[in-house]
Amino acid sequence: MTLEEAVIRSQSAYPRIYLACHTRHRNARTTSEKISQRDGAILAHLHDDVPLAQSSLARHMGVAKSTLSEALSGLETAGYVLRTRTGRETTLLRTSTGTRAMSRGSVLEPTRLRRILKSLNRPDLVSAIQGIEILAQATKPAIERKRNAG
Repeated sequence: MTLEEAVIRSQSAYPRIYLACHTRHRNARTTSEKISQRDGAILAHLHDDVPLAQSSLARHMGVAKSTLSEALSGLETAGYVLRTRTGRETTLLRTSTGTRAMSRGSVLEPTRLRRILKSLNRPDLVSAIQGIEILAQATKPAIERKRNAG
């Protein structure tokens, strides 16, 4: 497979997964975790093991630092985010509680995703998840470059 074929296949596959598993947009009042779509997006951008600079996240999401800070305050109070001041920078980590809230509020609705994954035989399930994780792992250098660029 050429690189261009891989690009086309990825661009074709992702929207199909998204459409099959996408849930209706919810507002904070309709989720058990009381998080908005914006809160879910913030949580999805964070990791539980690799700190992310708050300024990098604000820049990436295209929001003012003050807007992000306000949203993070609520997420931190709920126990979903851990903010740590390191020198002049604030870094963010998603907590295990935040991971559960993100999963329940993800645009990839867990029940739909579970149903699709359950339809795969064991070897295909393992291959599919390994493939997604390998692709996600490959994004780390690009994410680092973006962090360091700003």
